[in-house]
Amino acid sequence: MELVVVLVVLGGLVAAALAAGASGKRRELVRREAELAPVKRLAEEDVTALGVELQELDIDVAGEQLDAGANADYQRALDSYEAAKTAAAQLARPDDVRHVTEMLEDGRYAMACVRARVAGAPLPQRRPPCFFDPRHGLSVADVAWTPPGGSQRDVPACALDVERVRAGAEPDIRKVMVGSRRVPYWQGGRAYQPYAQGYFGGFGPMDWMFMGMLFGGGFDGIGDGIGAIGEGIGDLLGGLGDGLGDLFDGFDF
Repeated sequence: MELVVVLVVLGGLVAAALAAGASGKRRELVRREAELAPVKRLAEEDVTALGVELQELDIDVAGEQLDAGANADYQRALDSYEAAKTAAAQLARPDDVRHVTEMLEDGRYAMACVRARVAGAPLPQRRPPCFFDPRHGLSVADVAWTPPGGSQRDVPACALDVERVRAGAEPDIRKVMVGSRRVPYWQGGRAYQPYAQGYFGGFGPMDWMFMGMLFGGGFDGIGDGIGAIGEGIGDLLGGLGDGLGDLFDGFDF
């Protein structure tokens, strides 16, 4: 009889632990969906911006005789745009946006190559896009910039933003909605980190410790995960302890 009671209690504790795990997964799913929506919207806006630039390029090179290299770069830009548009529509996690912005960065560089070939100029150096707003295109230089409350770092910037920063003016920063406020995209939370990694991850000079601090604490996710594990283990052990305590209290030794 006592063995049956023990098995029943242990079975109940296991069921409770599984239910708690399922509830935690549901909460995580809701959190991920809430993080995904604004990031997906940002990616779709960037895809649209590249589409507009492709239309402008088409007008600029109309009537020009494109050589094999220019045609290949043009096709590469078109392919990057189409692939990014498809990937943006199918985003399932904030982390996946990195692939979209990688394609956009590659497409924008291919467009710059087309313009250079048509103009008879050397191919542009493969530099990261403008940090303040990747839609500005390839950066032309690294500029010393100090974020509010932070320390000075060199960040890649387009010609206009280099000029603004060196003149002491505010650069043209890409902003997103967080609640009722518009903030720089790097203050939107860690869900925006993959967005930046797709644009800047392939460039060694980027200081990712700095980027992690800008994006709302790049290492918070690790701490959150460890904390959640600890809480789950604590809850499980606490439940087991309470259950076993109740069980042995009922035994007559």
